[in-house]
Amino acid sequence: MVDSLPRPVRLKLEQTLAQWQHWRCDPPLAGAPQVARVLAPGMSNFSVLVGADRAFVVRIDGTSPATNGLNRQNEWRSLEAAHAAGLAPQPRYFNPELGSLVCDYLPPDAAQPLDLADLAGLLRAIHRLPARHSRLDIGERLLRYERHLQQRDVTAAGDPLFAALLGHRPAVLHCLEQAGETERAPLVLCHNDLLRANRIYSGGRLWAVDWEYSAMGSPWYDLAVVVAGDDLDQGQAGALLEAYLGRGASEAEQRALHHQECVYRYLELLWYLAQPRAPLPRPALEEKLAGLARAVSP
Repeated sequence: MVDSLPRPVRLKLEQTLAQWQHWRCDPPLAGAPQVARVLAPGMSNFSVLVGADRAFVVRIDGTSPATNGLNRQNEWRSLEAAHAAGLAPQPRYFNPELGSLVCDYLPPDAAQPLDLADLAGLLRAIHRLPARHSRLDIGERLLRYERHLQQRDVTAAGDPLFAALLGHRPAVLHCLEQAGETERAPLVLCHNDLLRANRIYSGGRLWAVDWEYSAMGSPWYDLAVVVAGDDLDQGQAGALLEAYLGRGASEAEQRALHHQECVYRYLELLWYLAQPRAPLPRPALEEKLAGLARAVSP
């Protein structure tokens, strides 16, 4: 069970559990939490279900947050605000030196539907959360991943998939430029990673988990993450947009969403290719590349 985790991760998990008396629990825990099982590993983190008189999820960093431009202090504050609004599990403990975060465990419901009305409501509620200082700079993030891949090693730089991806770069930068020029929506706090893996129905309600990419940004980008990441078809994307707006979408709003979808599809592929462990099989990455090509086509 825990033996399947890399040794550095096991050590950090043990140290986090040893700090159980410092977890923010009211009433305090009656004893030290015990490991129940390792949950499905994320792309760059490891999550473990532990229990005392209650159940918690302990997340341990698998890679340095700086690699992906993450701010753990900002994540903690976003989580606190999201929990207070009833959108996220309660955060209990945070130790950036150990790379650990402890939150309440939300037991999943048997049914996990794709309900566009619920999803739109969750996005609207997230975008009403208090503003933070941290801001998502998509252009800077694109450059970081591109440089990382170009400098990592000869294999990555010579990867034909990476070369094909860079072939779409001019079109993506045009979309990013157009988004910046035409969007009039004010910046709001966004989740920025509200994929299926980061949403859960528990107790009949839809919750958002994994807030590590949360930052001030464009609401259109937050919507685009869902549209592209969930691979919604045109009808579903339109229904989500209208449910979010509470009315029919204008042509300008549809264009704003499309521009951000192109940007996200490019950024997503860069992220996958930049990971130290192959997160997806090659055919899945090629399918995502084809999706980007369709999105940027005139």
